[in-house]
Formats: sequence, structure tokens, C-alpha cells
Amino acid sequence: MQILLSKTVLSLLLIASDISVAFYLPGVAPTSYQIDSIVPLNVNRLTPLQSDTDSQLHSTVSYDYYHPGFKFCTPEDGPKDIGPESLGAVIFGDRIKTSPFELRMMKNQTCKRLCDEVQFDSKSAKFVNRRIWQNFAFNWLIDGLPAAQPYTEYENGPEYYSRGFPLGEHSNDQRPTLNNHYDIYIDYHAVGDINYRVVGVLVRPSSRRDSKNLADGAADCGDESVPLTLNEEGDTTVTWTYSVYWRPSKIAWAIRWDMYLRVEDPKIHWFSLVNSAVIVVFLAGTVSAILMRALKRDFARYNRLDSFNLDDFSTTSAVGENGVQEDSGWKLVHGDVFRPPKNPLLLSVFLGNGAQLFFMTGITIVFALFGFLSPSNRGSLGTAMIILYTVFGFIGGYVSARVYKTFGGDAWKRNIALTPVMIPAIVFGTFFLLNLFLWARGSSGAVPFTTMLVIVGIWFLISVPLSVAGSWIGFKQPGIQAPVRTNQIPRQIPPSTSYLRPLPSMLLVGALPFGAIFVELYFIMNSIWFDKVYYMFGFLFLCYGIMIITCASVTIMFVYYLLCAENYRWQWRAFTSAGASAFFVFANALIYWVFRLRFSGLTSVVLFVGYSGLMSFLFFVLTGKSFISFACLDWTSSGDVDC
Repeated sequence: MQILLSKTVLSLLLIASDISVAFYLPGVAPTSYQIDSIVPLNVNRLTPLQSDTDSQLHSTVSYDYYHPGFKFCTPEDGPKDIGPESLGAVIFGDRIKTSPFELRMMKNQTCKRLCDEVQFDSKSAKFVNRRIWQNFAFNWLIDGLPAAQPYTEYENGPEYYSRGFPLGEHSNDQRPTLNNHYDIYIDYHAVGDINYRVVGVLVRPSSRRDSKNLADGAADCGDESVPLTLNEEGDTTVTWTYSVYWRPSKIAWAIRWDMYLRVEDPKIHWFSLVNSAVIVVFLAGTVSAILMRALKRDFARYNRLDSFNLDDFSTTSAVGENGVQEDSGWKLVHGDVFRPPKNPLLLSVFLGNGAQLFFMTGITIVFALFGFLSPSNRGSLGTAMIILYTVFGFIGGYVSARVYKTFGGDAWKRNIALTPVMIPAIVFGTFFLLNLFLWARGSSGAVPFTTMLVIVGIWFLISVPLSVAGSWIGFKQPGIQAPVRTNQIPRQIPPSTSYLRPLPSMLLVGALPFGAIFVELYFIMNSIWFDKVYYMFGFLFLCYGIMIITCASVTIMFVYYLLCAENYRWQWRAFTSAGASAFFVFANALIYWVFRLRFSGLTSVVLFVGYSGLMSFLFFVLTGKSFISFACLDWTSSGDVDC
């Protein structure tokens, strides 16, 4: 079996180089423009980016582009929302609106005025200067492509595009300067003789104090060697200008995102996968050896014991009169191992929601892997996660009901009610409280109240009925019968050794699943907090599979040693020990905070700690469900029961 597992893992690793670069299938028709056609430039929220001086993030709060403090130019008829936005885009803070920029296909424009001159008072100057110190950046969209800046990882290396460009520049010994002029470089690809498509957008911002509007509607862009600084003690006049340059490109529309997407440090990903694969092969081989050589044989022997007379066990020798060796170790508790746990209702609710999260996460990764969640479709990943979790409420209800009935629970109404409500209520309540901080700061990342109502409506109109239907079917099914008889009188549990006590065992068991994903987790956190596109779903797919196998393997091994110590209260211990990897996830987030983030406000701290804790809690529920692996393995070992 070890050879088979090794071949399987190696095969997956060999194909990972292909599937790891699959990021999207163009799901929308390209837009073609003719010469002098208007190409819309839309604006999105301003977000903080990594600092060039200390490589850290200084805020987690984003702001709407038309926030009054920025005093950016608005269209003549006012900014309008570009929509409708997907549910995931709204939740993740995208606020895309129209802009006063006028771009025409293949028509270069030099030093064009954007609007009338604006006055920054001391309050607005302080607000903007603070945002510059926090490395806030513009997020423009032209034909769905984000405006970017070029960068290379090393000298003479390939050029890539980094989304966004800075609001201004700053250094430790000088006042921040505001970028009020934008050189926009748009790459286009010819399709036929008269049609052209946008395939790349670069923006080179600059700060120009002496720029001004002229009487004839034109503008003087001044000299970029004289930067513009905002006076925090008085008023400052600012003129917004821009230039547009069109450049032909050989890049086709279908691969235009390739310049924005790349695999960061692929050697690190491969090292992580190989390391995790070795751990999985070792664990799976060890578990297989234990089960194949011991458990199945012993279950068959215990089923034969019922035919023996109790007088046959009155001997004090190591071997009874019938040649059956006396029990020792875990074999002493075979009559108590399937005794129902304490608080079976709560455990069944956790397991049902864990199964729901398991299927939602797996299917989402598969969809993303095969390109159905395009990065050009903003918010598609978040929308898919919400929809799938809602639909899989049926699975959560079924698993919870089936497990609860197997435990012998009789409060079936309470189980049906708590399964679709308890965990989502904790998540929604935490999300709502954190959202209050964003509302108080006037951040564009604050989810509108109407969107909150939509989420609640989706939950109670779709997920709850599906969960109730799954629970009803689960309770209609007969409870899973244990393959051995449970004693009427519980055995006394002897004191556990040090490494089998709750806290040490949770740390030991939880470390291995975390070790399978911690490298990929780093890149996911970079994507979340640094507003980067994550698309390495090939690596994520393999890491997720390795993590699930690792969770199941370490849970089986831990419970085996727990039963060898004659402790038959294994159900909660199995759930919490595998779920303890969430503790490492949260600790990793705190370490990430120390080395990668530097917050100066309470709101950013609360948001980071709150969302990290929420993700760790969901990870606890997800990984804890590996309890089912051991339960099904035990119940199927005799060959009489099918989970």
C-alpha cells in the first residue's frame, strides 16, 4: 500500500506544474474598439500596499475613490456605480465607479486637464498625507484590466505587472508628495483591420507642483522635478492632469492576464509539496500497517468471543483454556469504545458543519483549478464559496443528524435547529461586529446593510431548508450500529501519560496538518492583506489533499494510542486534536503580523486579529471533522457496516 501511495503522490506532483498555472478560462466575450472609440476608465477603492522602505503593510482599511478627503475629480453628471457587482466583490470591498477620464482608442493625448483646480484645506491635507505615509494606491480599471506598474525580480529578468500605483511618495526625512499627474500607457492588439483590443495598462504617476489649467481649456503640466506637497497649516491648490499613450502589442486578448499573474518562488512551493508528500506517505504507511496487521484480526477475534462461556476466562494464565490470549492495552476497552460521548448534540453540530466546509472548500478549489473562477470576474471566488456553502447545507444537516442518531441522541428537533444556525451565527456575528469598525472609519470595505440582509435572506431561504431536508433524511436512516457490543458498566479510565494529555496531544497532532499547508498559507495571507491576485490553485489543490490525508492519518494514530492507554473517551479528543492545527494557524497569523505588518491604528489591529481568529475557528471546524475518518474506519473494520 505504501508503494501505491508513493506512486499516487508522485503522479500528482508531476502534473502539478501544468495545473498550477491554470488560472482562468475566458468566460466573457472580449470588447473590440475602433479608432477614436471611447474606452472607459473606471475607478475602484484605494487600498494600502506594501511599503518600499520596510516591506510592511501599515493599514487594513480601504477608502472609496470619491471619499471627500481626497478631492479627486468627478464626472460632470456625478460618479455612477458600475454594476451590478457580484456578492463576493461587494463583501471584499470593491466599489467600482465611473470617472472623468476620457480615453479614445489609438488617440494619444498629452497633458490634458481633468477638472478645475481644487483647494486642499489643512484637514484634507492631513488626511491625504497620512494615506501617503500608509502607502495607499489607486486601483483603476480599463476594459477590465487593472492599471499597474512594471517590475522585475532581478536585473535583466522578465517584466511583470504589479496592480495599482501609489497615491504619492514619501521618505523618512521629507514631507510626502502627492501624485497629481498620470502618464497612462495602454497596450492594444489589432484584430483584423479596424478592431482593436486592450491587452495591457501601465500608469506612471508623478508629482508636479507647477501644473495649472490654462484659459483655453488646456493645461500646463509643469515640471516633475518640482514635486507637490500639501500644506497641513493652510490651503494648497492642486491641478489634476493626465496623458495617454497607445502602444501596439503582440499579446493576444486571451493571455493578457499573464503579465499580471505569476508563480511566486516556485521552488518554495515544490519543496513544501515534496516535504508534505513524504510525511503523508510515512503516516499512511504507518496507519496501514497498524490497521491491517492488528485491528482487523482483533475485531474478528472479538466477534468469536461471544461464543465462549465466561468460565473460559477464569484462568489466570496468559492464555485461556481455549487458546485465546487475554486482552491487554487497547483491547481491554473494546466493549466501551463505542460508548456515546459527552455533549453528543454539540459534537454532531460541529461535525455536520465541518463536512459542509470540507465539501465547499474542495469544490471551490476544483472550480478555480479548472479555470471557472476567472480573476477578470471580480469577486467570483467569494461568490462561489458563499453559494457552495449554502447549497451544501444539505450535506451538513445529513451528517449531523446521522452522527447524532448514532450517538443515541433523542433531542432531534434541537439538532435540526442548531446545525444550520449555530456556526453561521458565530461567523455572521463576528463579521457584523468587525464591519462596525469599518463603518465607523468610513471605509469602502464596510459591507452595506442591504448586502447583510441579502446574505441573511440567502441563508434562511436556501441553506436552512436544505439543512432541514438533509437532517430529516438523516434521521430517517437507521443509526450506524457498532461492530462490537458495548458494556453496560463503563470501565474506569486510568491516568494518561504526559503526551496523551489534552494539551500536549493537541499540540503534537495539530502540528502535522499545519506543516502540510503553512507555505501555501503564507501566500494566501499575502493575497488577502496585500491585495494581490492568488491563482496558484494547482499547488493549493495538492496541499489541500495532503492536509486532509494528514488530518485523517494523525487522528487515527492518536486515537489508537489513546485506546492503548485504555482511554475510550476518544470522540471529543479526536475532534479537538485534529482541529488544534487551527491554533497553529492563528499563531502563524500573529507571527505574520509581527514581521509583515505594522499598524498605527486600533481599527487595523482589531480587523486583523478578528478576521484571523474567524478563519482559525472555521479551520478548526474543518480539520476537526477528520474524527469521521476514525469512526468510519472502526465501524467498517469488521466488514459489517458501511459509512
